[in-house]
Amino acid sequence: MKELQDKIINEGIVLNEEVLKVDSFLNHQVDPMLMMSIGQEFARRFENQAIDKVLTLESSGIAPALMTALYLKAPLLFARKQKSLTLTDNLYVETVYSFTKQQTSDVTVSRKFLSPGEKVLIIDDFLAHGEAAFGMARIVEAAGAEVVGMGIVIEKSFQDGYRKLQEAGYRVESLARIASLSIERIEFAEQNIPVSSR
Repeated sequence: MKELQDKIINEGIVLNEEVLKVDSFLNHQVDPMLMMSIGQEFARRFENQAIDKVLTLESSGIAPALMTALYLKAPLLFARKQKSLTLTDNLYVETVYSFTKQQTSDVTVSRKFLSPGEKVLIIDDFLAHGEAAFGMARIVEAAGAEVVGMGIVIEKSFQDGYRKLQEAGYRVESLARIASLSIERIEFAEQNIPVSSR
């Protein structure tokens, strides 16, 4: 998706060969027009699926997932990482390791919001090793629902998440696939685009 690639080139900050900072438009400050385009693109890619619900993980996945749910005319459900006084029992719980935060979290979804037989599209902001995606998929499957696909905003193709998800039989659609990161260059899987100097 060229609009997203351009945004990554112009505003993304490479912290090291494994970490890309995109907090100016995706996971701290959010560009709503870009999120609309992302939602439209995911909806287009999955338009032939009968999707009952869109699932993401708080908090960075919420903006692109909400726009996707809007265009699919489906409810958005987000798995919670933070403890809540109102979300204490009758839960699906999975342990997920965050590569970026270098920490493990218990993510939770209320059982009343996932039903057997529902078809669920998972949306996430980043794909590195696939831990978050697998955790959400386990929650969906524990409910007797079906994962119809996974939409990833930014995939780090040089890490093994995509391969592991594919091998597990999941359909994965990534809007920007990064082959490698360096201070001088962000190399997309489809093409080389130099990073503008800062």
